[in-house]
Amino acid sequence: MTGDPTLLTIREASTLIAERKLSPVELTKACIARTEALDATLSNYVAFTPELALEAAEAAEVEIGTSGPRGPMHGIPVGLKDIYDTAGVATTAHSNLLKSRVPTEDAFTVTKLRESGAVITGKLGTFEFAIGGPSFDLFTLPARNPWDPARTTGGSSSGSGAAVAAGMVLGATGSDTGGSIRSPSSLCGLAGIKPTYGLLSRRGILPLSQSLDHAGPMCWTVEDAALMLQAMAGHDPLDPACADVAVPDFTEKLDETVKGKTIGVIRHFHETDHQAAPPVLAAIEQAIAVYRSLGCVIKEVTLPPLMDFAAVGLIIMSSEAFAIHEADLRATPELYGEIARDRISMGGLLTGADYVQALRRRQELCAAVAEAMIGIDVLLTAASPFPAQPIDQVPKWLMYQKPSITMPFNVTGLPALALCAGYEPGTGLPVAIQLVGHPFAETTVFQLGHAYEQATQWRATRPALLAA
Repeated sequence: MTGDPTLLTIREASTLIAERKLSPVELTKACIARTEALDATLSNYVAFTPELALEAAEAAEVEIGTSGPRGPMHGIPVGLKDIYDTAGVATTAHSNLLKSRVPTEDAFTVTKLRESGAVITGKLGTFEFAIGGPSFDLFTLPARNPWDPARTTGGSSSGSGAAVAAGMVLGATGSDTGGSIRSPSSLCGLAGIKPTYGLLSRRGILPLSQSLDHAGPMCWTVEDAALMLQAMAGHDPLDPACADVAVPDFTEKLDETVKGKTIGVIRHFHETDHQAAPPVLAAIEQAIAVYRSLGCVIKEVTLPPLMDFAAVGLIIMSSEAFAIHEADLRATPELYGEIARDRISMGGLLTGADYVQALRRRQELCAAVAEAMIGIDVLLTAASPFPAQPIDQVPKWLMYQKPSITMPFNVTGLPALALCAGYEPGTGLPVAIQLVGHPFAETTVFQLGHAYEQATQWRATRPALLAA
């Protein structure tokens, strides 16, 4: 083939591999070269494992040459957020506390990715324990945004967002407790899906908040996210929160018409509850116009105030995170970075009554959202209220100062997709929308996300850094 293989989508690369026009080894070497050229600038990797990646790529090439690909992920380079356990390779949560921790088993979803034939290139940076960042007092520096290395990637799946946008990998895993897939996907110009709670196993993924944590993929396109989610999904009987449901073909509706689909716009989330920046507001209106042109019905939907969801989510997350970390925080607080230590310690100020009341209110909020979504196929709102900020100016208490537009869908457990909806004039930084579906209706969310991507030109633009 001609051209740069790191700029291919998963679908494009898998098609070329199946047609014997692209070698998994060639693709993996190109991703390794991209990483070696850019990682000093972007600091995406906590542990880069090119030798292991090449071994996997060579094995994939032999198998594909003999019996054909196992599926669309066979031979595709992907990175793992550094909270996903990997046998024989350190999983540190980007923390000094765990920097020598080497698991003996893969996380369930990592096993699934290996079974799909994916080529794992290493462990990508994260906000410490998926909550503390961007931090400059850890054993490696925080990931930087390839659209502008002076900017944050968002978090907590920071390295995953940057690595995909920079062409270091074609897909990456993330986790999402209050927006940690969708925030970096938004700020790095990706498609990232927080699936329905329980769709993916979290066994072998270091927890932050067991009742809010979700695993999921981050990719360049919606179609790629669907393909990668397919490879990661499957019932895990050893994870009590993993739902025993049939895994559909997440791509089966991608090319179906969206005419007649009903989209509920939650204006008060991004217009009043947490007013988004002008380029985000403009992108949302443009997205609404695109969906109208595709024959969708647009309705306005009112949910409980965003602050209610944010308060419930923060109380639950903080309480559960403190319970996980209390012993280590008391024994060795100096091994935590400042931001993670302070944010997690907040949970120690909450009472059991606070936690119980949050759980009670959570039930009410879930019921209110379910009622509001009757007759609605997906909800639409902002994914991030603003483009990426300067990395050294991100407030430590940002998540506590303004209500999160992503947290409502961790509280409710609904599938939520962030996807690029344009670029801020002047800076060229990505802006994004968020689509939210009914429980286990990922196929519909992907269908509407894909339709939007196909009707717009945003996926043709890559960071200028890649042309250097």
